Amino acid sequence: MNAVDRAALGATGAIATPELADALLAGIHRVVASQETLNRINVFPVADGDTGTNLALTMLSARRVLTNERSEDVGPLLERVADALLDGARGNSGAIMAQFFQGLADALRETRTLTIASLTNALAEASSYARDALVEPREGTILSVMRTMAEATRDAVADARDLETLLSRALDACRSALIATTDQLAELRKAGVVDAGAQGFVNLVEGMLAFVRDREMPDFDALEIADEYLAEDTAGAEQDLDYRYCTECVITGSGIDRRKLRESLAELGGSLVLAGTHAKAKIHIHVNDPTEVFATAGRFGTVSGEKADDMHRQQSATHHKAGSVGVITDSAADMSDALLEDLGIHIVPMRINFGDKSYLDKVSISAGQFFDELATNPAHPQTSQPAPGDYRRLLQFLASHFESVFLFCITDTVSGTHSAAVSAVGRVTGGERIAVINTKNASVGQGLIVRDAAERASAGASSADIQTATDDAIASTRSFALLKDLNYAVKGGRVPSWARFIADVLRLNPVLGTTPDGKIKPISALLGRSNRIDKFARFIARRTESGGVYRLSISHAQSADDAAALADRLSTMLTIDGDVDVSPTGAAFGVHGGPGTLVAAIQKRN
Repeated sequence: MNAVDRAALGATGAIATPELADALLAGIHRVVASQETLNRINVFPVADGDTGTNLALTMLSARRVLTNERSEDVGPLLERVADALLDGARGNSGAIMAQFFQGLADALRETRTLTIASLTNALAEASSYARDALVEPREGTILSVMRTMAEATRDAVADARDLETLLSRALDACRSALIATTDQLAELRKAGVVDAGAQGFVNLVEGMLAFVRDREMPDFDALEIADEYLAEDTAGAEQDLDYRYCTECVITGSGIDRRKLRESLAELGGSLVLAGTHAKAKIHIHVNDPTEVFATAGRFGTVSGEKADDMHRQQSATHHKAGSVGVITDSAADMSDALLEDLGIHIVPMRINFGDKSYLDKVSISAGQFFDELATNPAHPQTSQPAPGDYRRLLQFLASHFESVFLFCITDTVSGTHSAAVSAVGRVTGGERIAVINTKNASVGQGLIVRDAAERASAGASSADIQTATDDAIASTRSFALLKDLNYAVKGGRVPSWARFIADVLRLNPVLGTTPDGKIKPISALLGRSNRIDKFARFIARRTESGGVYRLSISHAQSADDAAALADRLSTMLTIDGDVDVSPTGAAFGVHGGPGTLVAAIQKRN
């Protein structure tokens, strides 16, 4: 559309749909560019430093719609935008933003040509939608700024002849409302900041107005965090959290009873936002047990897009690790919770499916619960790599808080996790500072490699030094697994049934091991079922160097006594560096070993 066409539309109070789409794209660019500052001023409701990341990812989910589907009818366009935002909504502010656009879409559903008057009415509806999505709406948040925008545009409708004038009036009012948020919430007043979600909404309006005035579309491909949005210090202080997991999912169905769904969810936790429609709803809630959320949601429709972010670890990264090296691994790595906490290691969960039941590894199903289900469920589970959105969300968050990030993956010979991680990094702002590491290992072997890097990061080592040390750690780490039987390996298709028959007849204890090229395969079998722990310990010891010092880590599948006995036996046979870390075996390895599996990893330290 040329300048003459735009002028003609403006004279009639009409707003061209492509112009609105471009303005929204420019606004999204402004939100993405501001994400680091939004993260650093994120104080309410939890100071976990991810509002900027969540808003950026939420808004970017609509970019493809706005770029590729340039309908001249505003109603259908906004419906597709709202649907994309609902699917991509992240965090409290992201869910509220999605609901705001759902209100716009519903108000303009039958509209072909947008006018100043119809937009003003739709903004009022959108503000109401956003507020109604919360059980306990609070002033001093993004909701206050949304309502102020709706009121300002309503007051300006009589003399606002074009989108530029309307947005200009709206922005002035929004900025005033933003400044006021500092005094409206005690948490903001104490930290001396404005609300991060409200600031993100103002950034969206700023970007839209800048485009309408200058007709210059920012270059997403060359996006960098602008200097004006950089903030060196993180606002607020670490809090004692009532709930640990920021939990989200999408429900699709026919006639979702939103009132009953809201009532059921409200009993589980706090910060509940229920966005969407009666056909598709997005849940955001803070809880300690994400499983309860997904189970509750499942009673109202089909559940998808399950995720649960650990706000405790995010808060720790925000307030203690900024400006250094961040460490993240997939949940195939096994180590004790104490080590994960002490070293601030972030986990992206793999997915586990028992038939039509889906879980987040080590988040919505524990190792013990997994093996109970494995033993009783007729459906053999399937494990899969983390969803791309899981990777991207956590990586975007870490890239905004650390100078460099190391992402450790299970060996690429048994999973597509490594390639999925590489692909996700390519879509992350600041991705050039993220190193994706193929550990060529799994379970406690992968855990030892991650632990070494995290300890060095905690000690202040540079990313270059950590990379060199990681290469050495991978080369010096071996893992061995003693299986109680081959039943589960056969069920999973890893071992032929005839091999199980031979092992049973000859009373063999199969041993799996990792190879230098990252393969996990049968490497031996211990003869006889008696004294199996002692035999396994001697088997491992024979694969060490005389006089070597080793770090040892052990995991077990519901066989804690055997793990303790193995640790004691190896401690008398080897020179061990530090304490032996003992943890439950996770699903990624345990699915093929089953209950009774023992996994031991050794890492040469000199």
